[in-house]
Order: sequence, then structure tokens, then C-alpha cells
Amino acid sequence: MKYLPINSQLFINNRERFVSKIKRNSLAVFNSNDIYNTGADSTLPFTQHRDIFHLSGVDQEESILVIFPDCKNKLHKEILFLKETSEHIAVWEGEKLTKKRATEVSGIKTIYWLDQFETIFRQLVIESESVYLNSNEHLRTSNSMETREDRFVKKFLSDFPIHPTLRVAPIMHKIRSVKDSIEIEIMKKACDITEKGFRRILNFVKPGVMEYEIEAELMHEFLANRSNGFAYTPIIASGKSACVLHYIENNKSCQDGEIILMDFGAEYANYASDLTRCVPVNGKFTSRQKEVYNSVLRVKKEATKLLTPGVFLNDYHKQVGELMEEELLKLNLISAKDIQNQDSNWPAYKKYFMHGTSHYIGLDTHDVGSWTEPIEENMVFTVEPGIYIPEEGIGIRLEDDVVVQKNSEPKNLMENIPIEAEEIEDLMN
Repeated sequence: MKYLPINSQLFINNRERFVSKIKRNSLAVFNSNDIYNTGADSTLPFTQHRDIFHLSGVDQEESILVIFPDCKNKLHKEILFLKETSEHIAVWEGEKLTKKRATEVSGIKTIYWLDQFETIFRQLVIESESVYLNSNEHLRTSNSMETREDRFVKKFLSDFPIHPTLRVAPIMHKIRSVKDSIEIEIMKKACDITEKGFRRILNFVKPGVMEYEIEAELMHEFLANRSNGFAYTPIIASGKSACVLHYIENNKSCQDGEIILMDFGAEYANYASDLTRCVPVNGKFTSRQKEVYNSVLRVKKEATKLLTPGVFLNDYHKQVGELMEEELLKLNLISAKDIQNQDSNWPAYKKYFMHGTSHYIGLDTHDVGSWTEPIEENMVFTVEPGIYIPEEGIGIRLEDDVVVQKNSEPKNLMENIPIEAEEIEDLMN
């Protein structure tokens, strides 16, 4: 792994939080992701399943975690099953986790090789009263691809058809959404790498530069700082392309007088960062561009203050909509009549600000978490309002990652990344 070792106390803490929420005499099982084939003998780079990583720190394929806190055998309260390593595997694939190293990484003392899984797991299932099984229950997933976890669930239901099962996803959504202090430190590291990337390209941007050249500069900076690369597919959108919310072609030339909307973030140790900044190609905003830019920035600053414990996300988004409504009136993009005649299901401001303001972020860019329960301390969210005016060729979105605090405004993990229009102009010139 490129990233530095993580304190195993993080994973111990996470397992303790998980155990506190499961039923007595129950066990839970978590599988790693597959290595995905692209054709012939080629594969995509391995990416670990976020749940097993969150609970163990194991960042390796063909791994299984079993948690059974009430098991009569004390050695089997926590077990990691790993692919057995060997000198041959080390030569062809690189070094894999030894049992000793797996314990150091995870804090789990009982490590078995995978060939022992079937026998031991069957004994544990029979002893348990119910089994927690995992599935992807993210609100935005399509679940069109069968995963290693899916295959495991299918086999379990065939092997133990009348054994009671429970859903692990609601528990994982709950504990993953509230970040441990060690997690917040890791996410700050990801944000700091993102800052390095942003500062790198400020002097690189000029009329005629290609969007993909900016993307390449960012990737260079990320890899040089122990990141695996982008946490998600980056958006480098100049001119009218900035009004396309998920523009990822990044293949146009940036023209004098345009603004570039750049939505990107570095990954570090499997944790995501998510930044959006807008800069003028020639280093100077026009008066209209700056007017729109500052409107978005004002909404972002006020929206950030609204993220406090006890708030419901749906209520929060309505409040942000009201802030945006005021700014669009000032910009003469909507009128009082538009507001008076608006559809409550699609307010007038949605013509120019059609997406949500915030989402959970953590091990996934769009991380798991509840939209029906109140916000809690140490949840981490993006704040990303935007105004998109296709007829003027202006698209502005500004985004930072913030940690919800108990008795103060959220802590901005990206507070050192330039965002004021004048500061950006000064740095570019």
C-alpha cells in the first residue's frame, strides 16, 4: 500500500461500536471485494470493500471477517480468514499479509487461512442464534453487478435455509457515518493532498491548456503524496461544460475568458476527499463571473453554519434553497413572480441550482448514512452549492468537506485551500 500504517486502535474502536449494536448470540460476516477482470488476463486495480476495511484495516483480496462476541470459544469472538501467502505468491503477486502482520494491522488475534473457513464457520453458525449478512443498501446504487459478498449471501441462504438472518447494512451506515478521531485525521490528510494538487495547477492554467492536462497535473501530485489517485472520476469542465453536472470527458481546450469548474479529490488510505473550485482561465474573473461566484460563496458559508447536531438533512436542504433563492433574485436570474408561481416540488431556484448541497463523505465519496435521522457530532459532509447559467456559459460550484461539531460551527478540513475570488486571482498572477 502507498499509504502509511494506520493505528490499529481505529479498527478496534470500530468493532467495539459495531458489537454494541448487534443482538446477543449473533455473528456477523464480511467479505472483501473481488478483483475484477477486464478481458483476457487483465484486471482492474484491487479496491477493498469499505465495510471489511472499516472493521479490520485489511486491504487485501479474498479476506473474510467474522465477528461473534458471544462465542463460547474466546479465540473465535473475532476471526480473520486470509488467503494463505507463500514465497511463490510473493514472487508473482507481491507480499501478502502474514498472520502476524494481520494481527498488527487489525488488532485481531485469531487469524486462519481461507481453507479452514468452511469448517470453522459452520460450527459458529450452528452455535449462533442469528447471522448478520451484508449487502449494498446505498440509496443511489443499482446493484446490477454480483459481488463476492452477493455470492456469499446466496450460498449461505442455500446452506442454512432456516437459520435466522439479519441485515448488517443499517448498523454499518450508523457507525460509518460518525467518524472516529483517527478517521478524521486520515481524511484531513486526503484533503491536504488535494490542496497540494489545487495549488499546483493554479500557475499551470492558461488559455489553450487542455482539460486533461490539468487532470494529469493533479494525478502527478496525488501519486507523489502516497495517494492511489482520484477518489472519484474528476470533473475538469471549462466554459459551458461547467453547466453539465457530471461532465467527465475532460477533453476540451480551455479558452480565454472562460471559467474552469474543477471537481476532484485525492484518496488516501481508502478515504475520500471532495473539492470543487472554479478559476478563470486567464487569471481574472469578469465582473459578472465574480458576481455569480460570490453569490455561490455566500450561500456556501451560510449553509456550512447550518450543519449542526440535531438538524435533519431534508430540512437543511430546504434552508439552503431559501438562501439560494435570495442570491438568484439579486442576480436577476429569477423574479418574485417566479417564486410566487413556483411548484413546491420544484422551487424556482432549482432552474439554476438543481442538485443537493451536502452528502456524507468518508470511505466512499458518497458515503453511507441516514437521511431520516438527525445529524450527529463528528459526521463529515460536503458543502457544495452551485449556480449554473448555460445561456451565459457560466457554471460555478464551490465545495469543501466539513466535520460537524457539538458547540461550534463545523470544522472545515479544507480551510487552507484558497476559495476567495481575489486570492485565487492573486495566486494565478
